Amino acid sequence: MPVVLISTVSKDGVRNAAPWGCIMPILRPLDEIAIASWLKRDTLDNIRDTGEFVVNVPTVEMAEAVDICAKSFPPEVDEFEEAGLLPHPSAKVAPPGIDGCIAWMECELVEEILRERFSLIIGKVVCLEGNDAFFDDGGGMDYEKARPMSMILGPDGVCYTHPARGNR
Repeated sequence: MPVVLISTVSKDGVRNAAPWGCIMPILRPLDEIAIASWLKRDTLDNIRDTGEFVVNVPTVEMAEAVDICAKSFPPEVDEFEEAGLLPHPSAKVAPPGIDGCIAWMECELVEEILRERFSLIIGKVVCLEGNDAFFDDGGGMDYEKARPMSMILGPDGVCYTHPARGNR
């Protein structure tokens, strides 16, 4: 599964960053995305309160920060500070992105589909930006340089991985 960090800002101005694996684009072009969330998440509360969030695509080298962001901090704790993350300025939404990521999708809440134990959030991508350090002039990603994070869940917990080129 892919791993992203979703950054939000609470209605009190506290920055939040949380790892997410349950995320998918809704068809093409990349106009909307869907994320699944447990009901008790600061990130979900912030999205409901402000209507905005940023999907950040981290490199596998950011694993330590992702692990720190996975901890349950009280809502008044700035998770950027806890994880040593620097903000990346957003163009269209209030929450900042996370510096050093491969790409940033600034999103606005379109719809929430509430179920008994979880919620599906539909977000409209209002700004999509790639980090020039990982893309060539034609817009192609250098996967070996970028090493986007993914994960495998097993009996011993989470193992982070990244794409690798096959033999040609």
